[in-house]
Amino acid sequence: MVSPIVLGIESSCDETGAGIVRDGVLLGHAIASSMDEHASYGGVVPEIASRAHLHALRPVVRRALDEAGLRLSDVGAVAVTTGPGLSGALQVGLAGAKGIAYALGVPLYGVHHLAGHVAADTLEHGPLPDPCMVLIVSGGHTSLLLVRDLVRDPIAHLGDTLDDAAGECFDKVARVFGLPYPGGPAVDRAAREGDPRAVPFPRPLPGSYHFSFSGLKTAAARWAEGHAGRELPVADGAASLQEAVADVLTRKAVAACREHGVTTLVVVGGVAANSRVRSLAQERCRAAGITLRVPPLKLCTDNGAMIAAVGDLLVRAGAEPAPLDVSIDPSAPLEYAALHPRTTAGSVAAAWWTSGSSGTASPRAATSWPTPPPSARCTPTPSAPRRGTKGLSGPPSSRDG
Repeated sequence: MVSPIVLGIESSCDETGAGIVRDGVLLGHAIASSMDEHASYGGVVPEIASRAHLHALRPVVRRALDEAGLRLSDVGAVAVTTGPGLSGALQVGLAGAKGIAYALGVPLYGVHHLAGHVAADTLEHGPLPDPCMVLIVSGGHTSLLLVRDLVRDPIAHLGDTLDDAAGECFDKVARVFGLPYPGGPAVDRAAREGDPRAVPFPRPLPGSYHFSFSGLKTAAARWAEGHAGRELPVADGAASLQEAVADVLTRKAVAACREHGVTTLVVVGGVAANSRVRSLAQERCRAAGITLRVPPLKLCTDNGAMIAAVGDLLVRAGAEPAPLDVSIDPSAPLEYAALHPRTTAGSVAAAWWTSGSSGTASPRAATSWPTPPPSARCTPTPSAPRRGTKGLSGPPSSRDG
């Protein structure tokens, strides 16, 4: 039996993405970014991002379909990011996905953004081994996960960021160093001319699988302040910062693989595009006899293809689609790949859906499918924090790659 074509829509931060996947094969995808509109603010402004998604969603979906050589009527299921992310941005993508699913009479699937990053690797390297270790490194998240069946089993967290994520550290230190936004690519470029041993920056939380980059960020800022009135050796600072981040990430990931007897490490997220993170991960995995999988650069940052990949896996696993009154959860923890939060005001939409539906989009449930825990079905957070600003003052600092 041929699986349906899945359209995936991503709008959690500053990239509007659409992807087309069938049976694990990427047929087409397109991205529009509002990054340039945020650059002068030094971070993502939620209102600007939401407006940009409104303008970009239809053209991006059309470009993805054109690349795949398909029409909208060929789509057999729609998947969309329902959290975590910026509240307004998520709402735009969800509203568009609901409209397409209802108009076509096809099932709709809500997807956790971070599960999308994990699934992005399957589009390049095929199905994930069971089990595998996954290191998610992005602007707003740094997590070390033990993954079995991505869409059937709960996702086990071995470690998470306790304050600043890796990408957030890059963004904020880049600003101190006088480098442009976004900071991750700018630090990577500057580091090419520097000495990674020039500055002995700390390696946070040794002996733990959790991550903390707030102290490293502060150490870099204090080092820069120590050069007041003198020329700041930016290249050395960038190279040393990058080495510290890469060292912490890869050391913990390889140690977790060894402890749990896992032979495959998957590194995903925007910071997975960092050249030193990739090279050091390869070096340490080779030495430990671990297979390293990293998506191509185009699939590291936010994109619709990764959301379509999860939707495709959910469809083929017989997962139950979301109801049309599915909402968003801007701060949803990663527990399952499917994320179907409900809104307390959803009864009106549910009644409309029930009375207006022809039944063609009714859920195709599997009796063995696990029911998400209560925390995965909570009502949306009233106001979403700007990604990458946990408890910190100042402008939003990071995009979630």
